[in-house]
Amino acid sequence: MAAVTAAMVKELREMTGAGMMDCKKALAQTDGDMDKAVDFLREKGLAASAKKAGRIAAEGIAKTLVSEDGKTGVVVEVNSETDFVAKNADFQEYVGQVAVQAMNSDAADMDAFMSEKWYLDDSKTVAEALSGKVAVIGENLKIRRYEKVAADNGIVVDYVHAGGKIGVLVVAECPAVNDDVKEALKNIAMQIAALKPVYVNRSEISEEFIEKEKEILMVAAKNEKPDANEKVLTGMVMGRLNKELKEFCLVDQVYVKAEDGKQLVGKYLEEVAKKAGTTLAVTKFVRYETGEGLEKKNENFAEEVAKQMGM
Repeated sequence: MAAVTAAMVKELREMTGAGMMDCKKALAQTDGDMDKAVDFLREKGLAASAKKAGRIAAEGIAKTLVSEDGKTGVVVEVNSETDFVAKNADFQEYVGQVAVQAMNSDAADMDAFMSEKWYLDDSKTVAEALSGKVAVIGENLKIRRYEKVAADNGIVVDYVHAGGKIGVLVVAECPAVNDDVKEALKNIAMQIAALKPVYVNRSEISEEFIEKEKEILMVAAKNEKPDANEKVLTGMVMGRLNKELKEFCLVDQVYVKAEDGKQLVGKYLEEVAKKAGTTLAVTKFVRYETGEGLEKKNENFAEEVAKQMGM
């Protein structure tokens, strides 16, 4: 029978969210086979999912970094378990280091990134450096994602909101970048942080998406007005679709700093470009909101440990 180690118990617990003693028993019952141990726990109702982490890292910060020439930018998200650690200076310094690593990385995916040599100590990989930081900080940490962007004929501008709750990169094509252009793009980055557009403009939206939205809105319209004729229903659908698309698309949104409360982002950019005597177009943006899409789980680990020790 294979020996059950503490590392195996820890791994199974992180995979399933089951208690430590349950994980130890499952491994003992399955001769140390991790997959069978997961099945054992699920069969007993002790693991809702094989991928559910026991200590979920859903706090943390997003960090941006732009090269000196303004041509390249990167945004990273590194998660911690608690907001307390997210505000820790040591953790924040580490996230800045991850951003530097990402800026200089050509990794195709996160697995490749984690396998790279850590730039501050090439005797370690990025994953090993992360493990070392986990040991120092005492919480589960995770480098969740990063994205690097480039502007061949323009500039990359970044914006971080609320100390890292939201990180934004804006890529713009502009042959003659000046301070007014930079300020305008910073304003646009703030707009993206606040209003969460999905696309730059409507040309990025697939026909499949449009047709699906029409179907959904038509069903809703028929439920709302079952006696209405096709022409009325179609008018309702198109009106609501256009309203949705204005919210989805950056250039169609009302510019948040517009003095008249009506000017669209696209028109604002046109005015800035005309004043600067150049052309200006946002071609891409990236918006990271820390913890978005992650489950947050509250646990009292002191209570759990005391319980396991029979205290």
